[in-house]
Amino acid sequence: MSSKMKKLLLEIDKTKGKLSEYQMRLRELERQKTELENTEIVELIRSTKMNTSELATFLEAFREKGEAPFLMSKQEETKHEEK
Repeated sequence: MSSKMKKLLLEIDKTKGKLSEYQMRLRELERQKTELENTEIVELIRSTKMNTSELATFLEAFREKGEAPFLMSKQEETKHEEK
């Protein structure tokens, strides 16, 4: 095997190793990003001080209409739950 071919094969192996390292690093960074996003979502939801029923109603209205009321009266909430 020629020296040029050996050098080329070594360079290919080296590049594959770096690529593998970068892929692992990218997966770890994406995992960390998702974890931070989830934490932010939980903090936002908790800051609304809605109970689970109110949150479910809010999310359902948003999903159905593309909008959701920020405050629902107990009467509106009861009507919605009966449906």
